[in-house]
Amino acid sequence: MTDSTLLNTLQAVNQTASFNRWAGFEVVRATAGEAEIRMAWREEDMGQYAGYLHAGLIGAMLDTACGYAAATVSGRVLASHFSVNCLAPAVGLSFVARGRVVKAGRKQVFANAELYAEQDRGELVLVATGNAILVPVEASSSPSAKSA
Repeated sequence: MTDSTLLNTLQAVNQTASFNRWAGFEVVRATAGEAEIRMAWREEDMGQYAGYLHAGLIGAMLDTACGYAAATVSGRVLASHFSVNCLAPAVGLSFVARGRVVKAGRKQVFANAELYAEQDRGELVLVATGNAILVPVEASSSPSAKSA
């Protein structure tokens, strides 16, 4: 598949996920084994008590970036294990998650991702990392098969 086909495919999958639409996730780049998503900050519904991006959204962005990176080489996948490391308070105008496949096998795909907070001058500050083990799944009509 070409990079533009991968990007178009992931963008279409992203639009089927109601959570991703609510959060405002945008797939901005896709190549074989890699994916990048972006989300604009919304103070009114994305912050935790101290005003930083909520860890639930940090995890969601990292998980999605890993899943989309895995999908570029293995088709539909579901996470079987996921971990998050918060490195710094997530404060920015927007957030960028970059996922990449570390190793893809027939039954498991290992991926990792970094989450960056974009500052007012466009500088990206690393705020979190994550790792995922994903499993390829057959396409079906079940709701779980609709996730990447």
